[in-house]
Amino acid sequence: MGGLVNKVVSPLELLPTATAIAKEIVENASSVSVALTRQLMWKMLGVNHPMESHKIESKIIRYLGNQEDAKEGVASFLEKRPAQFSMKVSEDLPPFYPWWEEEN
Repeated sequence: MGGLVNKVVSPLELLPTATAIAKEIVENASSVSVALTRQLMWKMLGVNHPMESHKIESKIIRYLGNQEDAKEGVASFLEKRPAQFSMKVSEDLPPFYPWWEEEN
């Protein structure tokens, strides 16, 4: 399935499975990283060419890779402990955010 799907569940299992995945993301990912990924997915859905999305995604990866949450993520993995991400969406988004132009 091209890596886009990792599990198929029955309709009755859908909500509990989605909730478990969301909980895992909240507990194990930087909130800034999640916020930027979410905006990237929504804002780049209608671009004319995938390269447009790739360019901003690369900029986001470069920015996030130089931040404290990236260092904490690596350290927590190596030390086999839960990460304690310190960056906040309200304060630590990159200077190029938002990268899109709003249409009137």
